[in-house]
Amino acid sequence: MKLRTIDNLDVRGKYVLLRDDFNVQIVDGKITDAFRIEQSMPTINALKNAGARIAIVAHLGRPKGVRSMEYSLAPVAEYMHIPLIPNCLDKDFLPKMKDGDVVLLENVRFYDGEEKNDSDFAKKLADGFDLFVNDAFAVSHRAHASTVGVTEFLPSYAGKLLASEIEQLSAVMENPKRPLVAIVGGSKVSTKIGVLKSLAHLADKLIIGGALGTTFNYATGANVGNSLYEPDQKDIALEILEYGRENGCEILIPLDKGVAPEFSRDAKRTDKTFDEITDTDVILDAGALTTARDVGVIKSAASVIWNGTVGMAEWEPTWSVGSFALARAIAEETRNGKLTSVVGGGDTVAALEACGVKDDISYVSTGGGAFLEFIEGRNLPGISVLSE
Repeated sequence: MKLRTIDNLDVRGKYVLLRDDFNVQIVDGKITDAFRIEQSMPTINALKNAGARIAIVAHLGRPKGVRSMEYSLAPVAEYMHIPLIPNCLDKDFLPKMKDGDVVLLENVRFYDGEEKNDSDFAKKLADGFDLFVNDAFAVSHRAHASTVGVTEFLPSYAGKLLASEIEQLSAVMENPKRPLVAIVGGSKVSTKIGVLKSLAHLADKLIIGGALGTTFNYATGANVGNSLYEPDQKDIALEILEYGRENGCEILIPLDKGVAPEFSRDAKRTDKTFDEITDTDVILDAGALTTARDVGVIKSAASVIWNGTVGMAEWEPTWSVGSFALARAIAEETRNGKLTSVVGGGDTVAALEACGVKDDISYVSTGGGAFLEFIEGRNLPGISVLSE
């Protein structure tokens, strides 16, 4: 896919509406993870240095069309040291801007016209600007006013981050170095049917972990105790396993699990095979046998795609063992030049960060849902409107 980009675009003196993804974690008014902001800076700086007058439009959380100040972007503006415009439809600030100025518009999801992709709202948002730049890959699978609607009224381009995301993901999907290993974790089979089938068609090996893997274990007759899984997805899980066999993809499901007597961060851990798991056991992590096998698979791979942790990685150190072991193995092989690695999804990226290996990964995507939908091969509306 070839996109219209900001490369060689004359933006001096132009008013640019820039869509960024600043949906970051904020605790007590302070940003705890600025990854998405920092990833957006190359585009912001490129436009700023070229003399553009930039108004960033972004969202935080899900205020559902209501002005709820707990979702204010004020902490982001403070972090970036730029003015916050309280109303994203306000245009009074535009005549006061100089070349290279940057402001941040308040949460665009304070208006119900945003998620409805309301044309009148999109027109008001676009009014006063000369062009639109989308650099928010993570929301480009949504047909919202600030990703799709404004393109009806403004010449529209992809920013550096968005263009890089498409380039990197396209490369691993279209011409991966093999063997290609895909790792998919998380909680629900029902939300990942499409991506599991896509990867079972593309990858040489597909590791399925987390509660997702627990559902596959249940489908194949294992006792999974009092754990999170989807019994109604049994037939789908079996269908995906058969689909993998038909396409020459070896699908690997958990061999054992780290279990506890209750769903608690502080519960005592025991690693058990499925023959040993009782009806009261609660699965919280991949087991030692599973982790050793999966690390071995990673070490034999030339490319890895990873989305979704294989346990409660945020409950470290007891329940992060499986996810951290995968993260460290992927990072080590990448660092040694033996592996091309692509990782996406908020929880997965947080696991990389927590064990200090994020900088060793070949490419860390800012997308979660968009990452999965792109891998699945779906049309991303915020991307398709930028294609040449």
